[in-house]
Amino acid sequence: MTQTLLIIGCGNMGGAMLAGWLAAGESPARFAVLDPALPAAPEGVALYRSAEDAAGAGHDAVLLGFKPQQLGTLGPGLQALTGEGVSIYSLLAGITLGQLGQAFPYAAAHVRVMPNLAARINKSPVILCEAGLDDAARTAAFALFDTLGSAVWLEDEAQFDLVTALAGSGPGFVYRFIDALAGAAIDLGLDEATAASLALATVEGAAALAAASDVGPATLADRVASPGGMTREGLNVLDENAVLRRLLTDTLRATRDKGAALSQGS
Repeated sequence: MTQTLLIIGCGNMGGAMLAGWLAAGESPARFAVLDPALPAAPEGVALYRSAEDAAGAGHDAVLLGFKPQQLGTLGPGLQALTGEGVSIYSLLAGITLGQLGQAFPYAAAHVRVMPNLAARINKSPVILCEAGLDDAARTAAFALFDTLGSAVWLEDEAQFDLVTALAGSGPGFVYRFIDALAGAAIDLGLDEATAASLALATVEGAAALAAASDVGPATLADRVASPGGMTREGLNVLDENAVLRRLLTDTLRATRDKGAALSQGS
């Protein structure tokens, strides 16, 4: 069971997760950070500048938060921190369980983890895929990451890059949509501040309603659109030749395929 977690590389994603855990009431003493560039850690969270300094931290789990391209150079220097009894949790996009096992052969277990930045406010899906956890450790891992929003076990690792594209990269695509929605209104004559405010509020409210509804978003869209009305006219543009769906399929495909490329070191 994960009692103490060492976060190696506390950038945007690692920092968001740490903030989410602390906001949920987890004790700062449960966490430590190894990051030579981080200006400061949250109060009560130990900060180490080198693997040598962190070696005596007494952690039983490690969260890898650096870039996947750095695994080959950083991995060898982390062996003392990832040995017997330590579970490895990896945020490294595209890096498979097999590759984690090769990089850290003495670890007790290897787990791929994919949240998104909404972990900071405990609203993130968190995809988990593991090798080596027993039932008790699996339950404990789920409880730890479920605190950040809603954790889900993925049993087929072959789908991990796809769910990463959807749930991990997805917020970036949503932000682009919000920006484009506001930009379209600006292009048609609305002032920038009003367009930005209305676009953000519209997406926020629509997402909250969809999350609370007992019907799917396609049905909700139809409920907004009266026959022959304004909304229906706009939906006709989005629905023609499935243009929006085809665009997003291409977007997710490109994102998913980049995961495979990262696993090959490119």
